Amino acid sequence: MNETETNPQADDATIEVSHQAFKTGLPMGRFRLIVNPERAQKYVKHRLFVVGISLPLLGIGAALALSGYFWWGLPMVLVGALLHRVVKAHATKILLHLALGDPKVYREAIDYEILEVRSAA
Repeated sequence: MNETETNPQADDATIEVSHQAFKTGLPMGRFRLIVNPERAQKYVKHRLFVVGISLPLLGIGAALALSGYFWWGLPMVLVGALLHRVVKAHATKILLHLALGDPKVYREAIDYEILEVRSAA
């Protein structure tokens, strides 16, 4: 290998970045992010307690709709049913928002191999 050639694998290595450096460097374009979408969906659903919110919405909405309050129950059933799909579709964006705001979420995303931070250069 010639001394002037660079190793392409070295540029794609994951780097260790503190939360503060991540928070300030990401908007400037210093980092490239790799997100595992399946793990991000599971983590965001767990972190936002989606099941614990949607099941009561479905149950209360169905009870209201069946007891004569159809127009109160229908929106609750729809929100409860669509919550999983919305979170699944936008899990990577939600994870990035949570990771930028909370150092604990950022560290967990790195440790659980949901998020990889690489140098943009």
